[in-house]
Amino acid sequence: MARTFTCSYEIGGWGTGEFWLAGGRLVWHELPRPVGAPQPTTRCEHTEKTVTGGTRNRADFETADRLERRIRRYFAGERVAFDDVPADLDWCTPFQAAVAAALRAVPYGEVVTYGELAALAGHPSAQRAVGTFCARNRLPLVLPCHRVVAADSLGSYGWLGPRYKRRLLALEGVTLE
Repeated sequence: MARTFTCSYEIGGWGTGEFWLAGGRLVWHELPRPVGAPQPTTRCEHTEKTVTGGTRNRADFETADRLERRIRRYFAGERVAFDDVPADLDWCTPFQAAVAAALRAVPYGEVVTYGELAALAGHPSAQRAVGTFCARNRLPLVLPCHRVVAADSLGSYGWLGPRYKRRLLALEGVTLE
């Protein structure tokens, strides 16, 4: 396994976020959260191998720098796409890989329901399994599960909650009743 390292960033009004890279691919991302906010119940299994100092190869450093700049632009309200960010999806089952691909294709500023995403992934009756995938998403923004809503409500957003989800959607110009 490639060595991983953590990159932390701070976004004014949002808090501190982190992402982990390994071999030039994104393996984990925690969205910015205020100091004292609850932490996710699961963390990247690569954490014990994280390199916070020491030598990084130039390609990894450049990948981290480009990704951090893109994340900052997103939270500044710019229309930013993450569909080309190299992401570690080796852990996905074929179903999860199909959901991830469909999720990456949901455009900035648009939403789909869990049922619609299931159909886009080729599994039209698997909306509950899609919901489970979104709840365990380790790559928010790259796999933009905040763009997936329940048929009759906003839905949840994992440990960050629906207020955070609404705030992300508002950044993209989406307002839901």
